[in-house]
Amino acid sequence: MQPADRSPAVPAHGPRVDPYGFERPEDFDYAAYDEFLSAYLAVLTRRALKWSRLLQGDSGLRRTATVKRYVRKGIPLEHRARVWLAVSGAQAQMEQNPGYYQRLLQGEGKPELEEAIRTDLNRTFPDNVRFRNTAQPCLQKALFNVLLAYGLHNQGVGYCQGMNFIAGYLILITKSEEDSFWLLDALIGRILPDYYSPAMLGLKMDQEVLAELVRMKLPAVATLLDGHGVLWTLVVSRWFICLFVDILPVETVLRIWDCLFNEGSKIIFRVALTLIKQHQAFILEATSVPDICDKFKQITSGSFVMECHTFMQKVFSEPGSLSMTTITRLRESCRAALLAQR
Repeated sequence: MQPADRSPAVPAHGPRVDPYGFERPEDFDYAAYDEFLSAYLAVLTRRALKWSRLLQGDSGLRRTATVKRYVRKGIPLEHRARVWLAVSGAQAQMEQNPGYYQRLLQGEGKPELEEAIRTDLNRTFPDNVRFRNTAQPCLQKALFNVLLAYGLHNQGVGYCQGMNFIAGYLILITKSEEDSFWLLDALIGRILPDYYSPAMLGLKMDQEVLAELVRMKLPAVATLLDGHGVLWTLVVSRWFICLFVDILPVETVLRIWDCLFNEGSKIIFRVALTLIKQHQAFILEATSVPDICDKFKQITSGSFVMECHTFMQKVFSEPGSLSMTTITRLRESCRAALLAQR
């Protein structure tokens, strides 16, 4: 299925900047977005009422079947930071380590780490008005602090490109450096298996796991890539490194992250398989390596990914059964194969 190709209709008063501070591109399809938003706002209103009832009182939010169902249907923006902190374990870590974030920033610096982070600051969301030097306040300072504190906290990882985009989204949603730091720690330290260490073994492993899942569930696509000698890292590495940031629309990424914080890294495979399965016929039209790469870029845009609510429903139905047992087994075999190649 080829992504929808609609000619953009720009209304006279269409906002050029989205609610998160991102400038909309010149070819932004305002008509399609307005059509989606009118239906999605009704969904958001219903969900907000349900979440407000669920979150009444001061009792902590536990990972129950009800919470899982609610999270899959989307967390309203006003509750998102609180829910992410609770279900990921970040809130508990923060409460067990009061003042730790500030102590990291006040401690001894690390010039090489600081330089590596500074190099990437201007490359982080150049299309977001809140990250520009001219912004008041400029979120680059908060981004620098969160990445520096994390690099000092986890010196085995330090700083790796990709972390800047993830930390940037966390800051936009939480509006808090300390909350962002602990959520970043939850992602890198517990939820994602070794994506950002110097060897990136976990990242390579999960790309191989996706390749195996495609061979099992979508063999024609696997045959196409194998036949052209295309390594999966060539077409999906940024999906994993950036957790779909700057690849899928913002609201869709946030819906994916809702599930990522609650259910773990399995959601990344579900999203990847859904994108590939939905556009399988379109991908199979490719006749060369550049053509394959281009098709994989195109499947991350269009109405299918913009309409985040129906997209997430597909994510939990289209790939079929995908147990953590299967993921763990594939991770073990792929990890062993990668270590054997060293």
